[in-house]
Amino acid sequence: MKILFTGGGTGGHIFPIIAVCREIRRIYPEKNLKFLYLGPKDELSSDLLSQEGIKVKIILAGKIRRYLGVGSFFLNLIDILFKIPLGIIQAFLFIFFSAPDLIFSKGGYGSIPTVISGWFLGVPIFLHESDIAPGLSNRFLSRFALEIFVSFPRTEYFSPKKMILVGNPIRREVLEGSKKEARELFKLNGKKPLILILGGSQGAQRINDVISVILPEILKDFELIHQAGTKNFKAVKKEIEVIVPEGFKKYYHLFPFLKEEELKQAYQACDLIVGRAGSGTIFEISALGKPSILIPLPEAAQNHQVKNAYSFAQNEASLIIEEINFTPHFFLERIKYLFSHPSQLEKMGKLAKEFSKPRAAKIIAEYIVEYLKM
Repeated sequence: MKILFTGGGTGGHIFPIIAVCREIRRIYPEKNLKFLYLGPKDELSSDLLSQEGIKVKIILAGKIRRYLGVGSFFLNLIDILFKIPLGIIQAFLFIFFSAPDLIFSKGGYGSIPTVISGWFLGVPIFLHESDIAPGLSNRFLSRFALEIFVSFPRTEYFSPKKMILVGNPIRREVLEGSKKEARELFKLNGKKPLILILGGSQGAQRINDVISVILPEILKDFELIHQAGTKNFKAVKKEIEVIVPEGFKKYYHLFPFLKEEELKQAYQACDLIVGRAGSGTIFEISALGKPSILIPLPEAAQNHQVKNAYSFAQNEASLIIEEINFTPHFFLERIKYLFSHPSQLEKMGKLAKEFSKPRAAKIIAEYIVEYLKM
């Protein structure tokens, strides 16, 4: 059994693939099981997939930039005329010689060459859509898919006949942390409520900027674990050295990126999660039953993060702060308000749990295995 995965290259595409792979291995622990991945160059993604025993092949992948400008026009032209066609040729040759039994696409521009080539060669294609509002790539690729697994009810655009509502696949391992191990791993003081700040696998500069303005004040009442992003880490660290009083530094734990072991312990120990509104973050928060503050990325394609966030928060499972309102002191007051109303935090956690679909990866894995056994 040989399964080819493909996706756009960010953590939002890669972690669900890892979750599905692990579940397939649990269901079908046979020696003839092989996992392959085709996608654009991304060192973090390649490292994470390789650690899972997935053979990674890098291909060219072009994307369409929707912002106006001379630069974007010429970049789009290069991608359309050269990168995408070359990527399709690369994918075609790889699929022809590797002969996978099935293609599972997580979507994104990086999956276009693989899906087109796979369809042309007659390989069955299954698609997963993380967001309520699919991006342009998945809208285009949906015509080639036999089935489309979706994360949210009322997902837009796709034919209801093709959609299967399962949720967003999450790694079950990130739900298995312990507060005791978290205290030891992060050297937590434990005398103040713990807030986990997540900016996604790439970090979030604007969240970092707001946090840095009010950080000395936050640390008077709270302890923080902050994933600042690999690109932003050095700048944030340098700034923190200057603005945080020496006596409060023990309450602040800064990381460029939380690895799985670190993330699962941070998840278990924290009292509140603050982050963007990517589907992966939302479904991990909900599976954990944690209260949260979500700050949707306004530039996200099809405004999908805003739509994701409000779908999750419609039963008051989370507090949404849109970026236009995400100012330092407003954010600080919202945090203080929540912790001064513990019953509301508890209610948010319970409602988040009701939204969760922790079996998504297992359901997809079972579907794939059963299809290939037919």
